[in-house]
Amino acid sequence: KYDFQKSIIGESGAIQKVFKLMAKAIKTNITVSITGETGTGKEVVAKAVHYNSTRKQKPFVAVNIAAIPDSLIESELFGHEKGAFTGALARRKGKFEEADGGTIFLDEIGEMVMNLQAKLLRVLQERELTRVGGNDIVKFDVRVIVATHRNLAEEVKSGNFREDLFYRLLGIPVELPALRDRDKDILLIAKYLLSVFAKENQMGKITLTKEAQTKLMGYSFPGNVRELKSIIELAAVMCEDNVIDVDDISFNTLQKEGEFLFQEMTLKEYTFNIIRYFLEKYDIIVIN
Repeated sequence: KYDFQKSIIGESGAIQKVFKLMAKAIKTNITVSITGETGTGKEVVAKAVHYNSTRKQKPFVAVNIAAIPDSLIESELFGHEKGAFTGALARRKGKFEEADGGTIFLDEIGEMVMNLQAKLLRVLQERELTRVGGNDIVKFDVRVIVATHRNLAEEVKSGNFREDLFYRLLGIPVELPALRDRDKDILLIAKYLLSVFAKENQMGKITLTKEAQTKLMGYSFPGNVRELKSIIELAAVMCEDNVIDVDDISFNTLQKEGEFLFQEMTLKEYTFNIIRYFLEKYDIIVIN
């Protein structure tokens, strides 16, 4: 039995489905494609798969495709030879070579430009690469895990992603649920994050009142676990006597239109929130 609880907190039915898929993925070297909203923990899942697999003693190399300029991605992934371009002062291994024997995690794969998609497809098919500016063929052995917040099937239909690469990367698909769909996992994660933050900052034990817990459960968390972490850490700093109450919890003002529709409320509460939303949108003073 694989203990995912060491890295992923949750008991909901939604996250249990993810655990089952992860357990299957760990048994082989099959490619894993992880999808989910921003902040749902895609890299956490990728690491859990790697560190529970037979490759756990080898490198886990993460690459955020969206964070690298298009002109540098090929060199970053496949390496380059000395003099391959201005600034290439020495031979440099790419991320695929660094991950040899282990796992390479290509985050935000949906952001990769088309011309590099073709090169990546060939590298994955042949399991060998050629560094930028070089002629030598370099063989490698890596397990590939990719992640994206985009719907790659739709990206294929719209011509933004190669169909052949899509099927090459599909492997075992793991869709991470949004935090709002994970029921009481919200409180489990909140309490865990709170304990970690308190320990790191030597703040002693910090607790959440029932009212504060109810407030957390009633929010839709468009930023998912990443947003929850920010909210909890701020609340820990703002609270008095190590007890987080309702007023210590502040939600992001970037909440999208209609986010309150995801929350469970009475008809009266829905009506109140709809009216309040439009009053605030048009700068009309709201009196609580």
